[in-house]
Amino acid sequence: MNRLTKIESLNKINEKELSLGISGDLGKSWHQKYADSAWIYIGNLPFDLNEGDVLAVFSQYGEVVNLNLVRDRKTGKSKGFCFLCYQDQRSTVLAVDNFNGIKLVGRVVQVDHCENYKIPKYREDVPEEILRIWEDGCAPKPLNVPERTLKEDARRERRERKRKLHRLEGLVELADGEVSRELRKARKHARRERKQLKRMLRKERERGSRTPDEERGRADDEGRWDERKKKLDDEDMLDDSKFYGQNDHFNFGKKRKEVLSGPTHNIRPDFDKADWRDIEIFKHVREYERKTKGEKEVHWKEEEHFVPNRMKGGK
Repeated sequence: MNRLTKIESLNKINEKELSLGISGDLGKSWHQKYADSAWIYIGNLPFDLNEGDVLAVFSQYGEVVNLNLVRDRKTGKSKGFCFLCYQDQRSTVLAVDNFNGIKLVGRVVQVDHCENYKIPKYREDVPEEILRIWEDGCAPKPLNVPERTLKEDARRERRERKRKLHRLEGLVELADGEVSRELRKARKHARRERKQLKRMLRKERERGSRTPDEERGRADDEGRWDERKKKLDDEDMLDDSKFYGQNDHFNFGKKRKEVLSGPTHNIRPDFDKADWRDIEIFKHVREYERKTKGEKEVHWKEEEHFVPNRMKGGK
């Protein structure tokens, strides 16, 4: 059976149990057949995932105690499937119902129960990390903490709690009215400080910006034209050309150059751009010339056609 077909069949069985109302009852569900096995099969995994990635994904439905990601003996690359064991068998039901058919890194993952799981045989060419996972599993191990250390930590926590309680007892209790009054004062003071800061920033910006007179420049500045003074007593400044400068708008007493207007229309109009009136006028003029002068004799060249060498005879 195809992998996608298996995934769809399991999802249909789960939907049917959900409609019948027996999905939560393990005694009537199809999961009852695998009640003695805490192992599940995970297929069609991305080849880039390692044991840690699979553990991070599948540990959200229970504590994982063992994991066997099948790898190639020679290259050590993942073959795309693994076997995973939960501490609680009921976690396998949650994993199969929720993870079967999901998309993990672009691939549809198949998750199913594993009734009879066979422990892999010992081989010398297996890496030490994978061999350690086979033998000890991947479940977190409890820390061996001495009893004396635990008692000292508990005693330290009790002393710290007493110190905090003693510090709280020394505080003076305030009424609700006094607390609200103090809060209003603090808020008003903070609001006043914000306004003063905003006013100071605005004054700094105004002090740094230039006035309109300063932007125009100083009186003796060449760029400031409105303050420059003309010495009218100078004889040279009485000349209009020198006073106003060389400008076409001040040609006093001189004739202006008249620009000749172009033709209003072409003699032979462009039929793509011409108006329909011009086209009709052109037609009438052409008919009149034909009647008065007759048809023009045009000596056209004889037609020449290209003939390839292979079609020419005798060559």
